[in-house]
Amino acid sequence: MASVGQCALAEEQLRVLEENFTKVTKHPDQVTLVLIAAEAGLTEEETAKWFRMRNAQWRQAEGLPAELGSVKD
Repeated sequence: MASVGQCALAEEQLRVLEENFTKVTKHPDQVTLVLIAAEAGLTEEETAKWFRMRNAQWRQAEGLPAELGSVKD
């Protein structure tokens, strides 16, 4: 199990989150976030936090700054 903050995630929840991250969007809008949260059985807040953390991890792996919009010219 992985976790979002203090909340441990089940394997199926992680599968749903990762699938949406890789196949749907890395930055879900509010409606998409609600749908993903419902599918994963998580709250919107937990889902949004997971996406923020996962995006930072992805950006770091790509050699980009962890925060969106922090690239300086």
